[in-house]
Amino acid sequence: MPLGAAKCVMNQNPLWKVLLLLTLVVGGALYALPNVFGEAPSLVISADSGEALTRADEAKVRTLLEDAGVAIEREAIADDGRMEVVVADESAQLLAADVLKRELGFDYIVALSLSPRSPALLREGLGAEPMALGLDLRGGVHFLMEVDIEHVLKKAAEGYARDLPAYLRRHEPPLRYTARRLNGSVVELEFRDVETRDSAIQALRREFRELDVQNLENRPEVIGLRAQMQQSEVERLIEFSVKQNLTTLRNRVNQLGVAEPVVQRQGKDRILVQLPGVKDPTQAKSILDATATLEYRAVAEDEDARLAAETGIVPMDAELFYERDSRRPLLLKSEVIATGSQIVDAASTVDTESGTPAVSVTLNGQGAKRMFDFTADNVGRLMAVLFRETDIRISYDKEGNAIRERQETAEVISVATVRGVFGKRFQTTGLTSQEAKDLALLLRAGALAAPVAIVEERTIGPSLGQDNIDKGFRAVVIGLALVMVFMMLYYRVFGLFANLALLVNLVLVVAALSILQATLTLPGIAGIVLTVGMAVDANVLIFERIREELLSGSSTQKAISAGYDKAFVTIADANVTTFIAALVLFVFGTGPIKGFAVTLSLGILSSMFTAIMGTRVLANALYGRRRLADLPV
Repeated sequence: MPLGAAKCVMNQNPLWKVLLLLTLVVGGALYALPNVFGEAPSLVISADSGEALTRADEAKVRTLLEDAGVAIEREAIADDGRMEVVVADESAQLLAADVLKRELGFDYIVALSLSPRSPALLREGLGAEPMALGLDLRGGVHFLMEVDIEHVLKKAAEGYARDLPAYLRRHEPPLRYTARRLNGSVVELEFRDVETRDSAIQALRREFRELDVQNLENRPEVIGLRAQMQQSEVERLIEFSVKQNLTTLRNRVNQLGVAEPVVQRQGKDRILVQLPGVKDPTQAKSILDATATLEYRAVAEDEDARLAAETGIVPMDAELFYERDSRRPLLLKSEVIATGSQIVDAASTVDTESGTPAVSVTLNGQGAKRMFDFTADNVGRLMAVLFRETDIRISYDKEGNAIRERQETAEVISVATVRGVFGKRFQTTGLTSQEAKDLALLLRAGALAAPVAIVEERTIGPSLGQDNIDKGFRAVVIGLALVMVFMMLYYRVFGLFANLALLVNLVLVVAALSILQATLTLPGIAGIVLTVGMAVDANVLIFERIREELLSGSSTQKAISAGYDKAFVTIADANVTTFIAALVLFVFGTGPIKGFAVTLSLGILSSMFTAIMGTRVLANALYGRRRLADLPV
């Protein structure tokens, strides 16, 4: 067989390569296509209880919107039990949201969202969805919140300062101490003799294994012990507090009615919250970092509250507080009957007797039993509702260092006479209308395990997000056009191959982002622009290698084969090292850096395929059966 014929056979495309290329191109085009149709304003309605909506709910929503004059483009109940309603424009969306929130009440959550306008064949038949847009492209608010670890450890130490003496008093035989103090995170107890102290150390070590209990060695003249949390217990508390806050913040975001929110942990003690489409960042901020909760306590009626306020001497087992409106001092018993953590449901309502705003409260089993026992034994006596709130304010010194100040507010919002026995359900009054709404939301979502401080805050308007999209799209188009013109002028027909591969590469990247529902951010667009430049690098290496082979006297078929085979190692080496760098950015980066790493990684994988296999299939299809003196490269 002549040499030229052998080379012709060698440069033919195997059928599997052609089919693979066609499948990926057609499939990529179909899954990238939803991004062309854009998105429409919509609402997502879900039950506050988490139960799936029914056809009756769907009919109710449809009737409410039709009566309000809102035109519905489409509606459906999704597999997760939530209902999606697509409307014509943003004004209709806002009107529909106001109507549904007012008429449906607190049993339903109404969230503003965006839904794809793509045909039903793509959405339902193929499950093709457009790319998810990040905060910098869609608009919304961004908070980076830091959990107050010092508060967590302080509260734990205060708890041990109460629990350790109480345990020693209950011990058989009782182990009497003469003094106790809390020195930072260390609990110190003093005793009359060494034997009692040693017995106390042994008893506490058995009962409180998470504590390190030792002799009080820093003060040898005192017979005492010191107890503090072991490092493993400190780390456990921090981990628990951050995870609990993460869960609570997610619940609060759900109560706010935000579609597609981002609530995720960053580092040891920080939480990232991104709320796309939120138009009132002030309300979101006040709800997210609030630590308001309620405590129900008995009033110490036998004690003189005014005398305690004037002298500063508070009776044992009581605490001094003030009423919100009158600022009248009140002594409340230290024992808490029920607290916010025992509330399983709360709703803003109006008290039927006084006509004032109120919060309807439902307690869990433990809280209901304690409330029942208390009211059964104290009919005719006073019970107070204590409102607690912690706020962290951040200021900066002359060097720009952040100074965090914790402000705690505790005031009595209601004092009422127990007129009957109740347990699970009752009402709390003494609030303004807005306070009742916010407090009901916070109580439903749960209390934060520790206060959080907002250390970073950004608000991006919808117009700025659209401007970012326009500029990003313009950058991709300009970069693509310049690269394509250069390749056509410099490499002629083979430059056309590279340009077709570049277009397919972009389609595959967009399709991959859509399939994975990876969030596209402004740095992600930068990754795509970088991919456009990098995608032709492989073709440049291949085409230059083909040129070298032709200059060395190789036949055209041999030059094509050698160009692709010999350039592969160099291309693979360059792309693998860049891919490793992208993986490192993804693993250790946060937020926008992850978005850049995702698009860069997808672009590298796609460009490797299109540049090496795609252009080779085109070159073989056009020149694989021909004997030429030269190639247009």
